[in-house]
Amino acid sequence: MKIVIAPDSFKESLSAPEVAVAIARGWQQVFPDAECLLRPMADGGEGTVDALLAAVGGERRECRVRGPMGAPVAAHWGWLGQGTAVIEMAAASGLHWVPREQRDARLASSFGTGELILQALDAGATRIILGLGGSATNDGGAGLLQALGVRFLDVAGRELAPGGAALAALDQLDLSGLDARLLKAQVEVAADVDNPLCGPRGASAVFGPQKGATPAQVAELDAALGRYARIVAATLGEDHAQFPGVGAAGGLGFAARALLKASFRPGIELVAELSGLAEAVAGADLVITGEGRMDAQTLHGKTPVGVARVARAAGVPVIALAGSLGEGYQALYQVGIEAAFSLAPGPISLEQAMRGAAAELEARAVDIARLWRLS
Repeated sequence: MKIVIAPDSFKESLSAPEVAVAIARGWQQVFPDAECLLRPMADGGEGTVDALLAAVGGERRECRVRGPMGAPVAAHWGWLGQGTAVIEMAAASGLHWVPREQRDARLASSFGTGELILQALDAGATRIILGLGGSATNDGGAGLLQALGVRFLDVAGRELAPGGAALAALDQLDLSGLDARLLKAQVEVAADVDNPLCGPRGASAVFGPQKGATPAQVAELDAALGRYARIVAATLGEDHAQFPGVGAAGGLGFAARALLKASFRPGIELVAELSGLAEAVAGADLVITGEGRMDAQTLHGKTPVGVARVARAAGVPVIALAGSLGEGYQALYQVGIEAAFSLAPGPISLEQAMRGAAAELEARAVDIARLWRLS
């Protein structure tokens, strides 16, 4: 018997590798001789580095960089070997670095993410996988570009302060200092959204409120990003502001597309490819996937659906486990997931559920394996 276990993380509870181990432990209580292939997954957001390192090997590199509000933070990135680095922007510029009462989308900067890219270049990276998601920023990636050598100048030739709001005073870009090593580097953005930079579906309108922006500040930031986009277009002779996905991570996708010439792919597709998911699934009897919560939104680029597509192509059934199942989760049955199960054994608090997630995953895996034995 061959089982492939390919879950995402259960956010704020268990990493994807920890989820996979718990499921395997439960399954092998019933089928001790089963071959369990662990392929931890991610969609480009938090956990992408650890998922890829667990799946393909490599080295987790720790470093200190500038956090979203300017204070140093302890970040990390992954070295996969053969010139490939994987970076989560949330590791340096994530919302989790800023206490709720201190969040200010106008001032937050993605500078630290640029510092991670510099570290990867220093290590010899020629391929950089940049996972977007979980950002505290709304600066269109301006901070990232500043770290890489771009100067953002006002009408008097002074450099702008950090943050998206400062872009309202942008007059010109000086690209002469952009790190030349980027010309030889292939940058791939892993993201699970298709938002443009500006407008009602743009970075500010859709994601700004999560980062503490009031309606007035959303309008201010959207106008500032619009000015930024126009000046970038005038400087480069091409407009990237409407490209699907450039609104990801507070518009950092825009900087990656316009200045770093990045390609864009759904995060789960990229992670599945790098981790060899299709090869692992070939000839399997069952695939088990999951994430912390599954509902109708899971259909939009999330890990369980990406895993199910790979398994369906190979004719392998998929079962999903989730911390909770929300409204509309049954839509997942249309994309190749045969059954979905919630972990909660009864009425419990979110804190209790998160604390006991590993044990409950193991228990549900035992339950599913016992059912499987009846077939």
